[in-house]
Amino acid sequence: MKKTYLYWLLLPGLLFLAVFMVIPIVLTIGSTFVQDSSFTLEGYLHFFKDPYFLKILLTTLEVSVVTTLVCVLLGFPTAYYISQKAPRRKGILLALAIFPLLTSPVVRSFSWMVILGRKGLLNNVLISLGLVDEPLNILYTPAAMIIGLVHLFLPLMIISLIGVLENIDGDLVHAAQSLGASKFSAFRKIVFPLSVPGLIIGSILVFVGSLTAYTTPALLGGKQRVIATFLYQNAMTLNDWFLASVIATIMIAITFIVVGLLNKAAHKLNPKG
Repeated sequence: MKKTYLYWLLLPGLLFLAVFMVIPIVLTIGSTFVQDSSFTLEGYLHFFKDPYFLKILLTTLEVSVVTTLVCVLLGFPTAYYISQKAPRRKGILLALAIFPLLTSPVVRSFSWMVILGRKGLLNNVLISLGLVDEPLNILYTPAAMIIGLVHLFLPLMIISLIGVLENIDGDLVHAAQSLGASKFSAFRKIVFPLSVPGLIIGSILVFVGSLTAYTTPALLGGKQRVIATFLYQNAMTLNDWFLASVIATIMIAITFIVVGLLNKAAHKLNPKG
């Protein structure tokens, strides 16, 4: 009786997800296999045969992977440092870490445009210090998109890791050190394997967010197309909803593939996790 009651509580949420998410996604994917009332793979063949489309896809994957790696490298030590602090200081540091989430992506992107432009703050500082002779072309490049996306998604990586790192029993590390393990060995064999779940969750959030981000790449990338801006162009400007649906389906497929690969990696790194 109790389980039946709990299932009824789930029903409103499941109906909402089914009507507004699952059914539209299924219809979108299904429409890519039907053209002129017959089954076809022409949309996918056309996409993967076109060098321009493939370049956009590869640029998107490159930007997403690099953004994820940078967030891991910056987020892990930050999260570990915050997790070791007293509760009061931890709360302050965590608030500072997630503060960028309180700012609109549009505002953040325009701020980076001011910083990274040819006459922006960064180039002015480099020229005044004599490190470069002429302004660097950073804005409207994949590098600018990566910088903006790291700023956008780094808090998600930090939050995901802190939730795991603060629950690791410190006695395990002390026990390892008392048995002769160095701090680095104790970190590598105890802390890192136990933090893998948070690392995987954070990596998924950052990668998928970078893969599907529109505002930051559109403002900082300029003519550099990524798959999200390309989808918007086909749907809203060119009114090619069939190709837009194909692109959306490819994005969904990439998301599931990446989630599966990261879960396998997590199982190998921490089989008992």
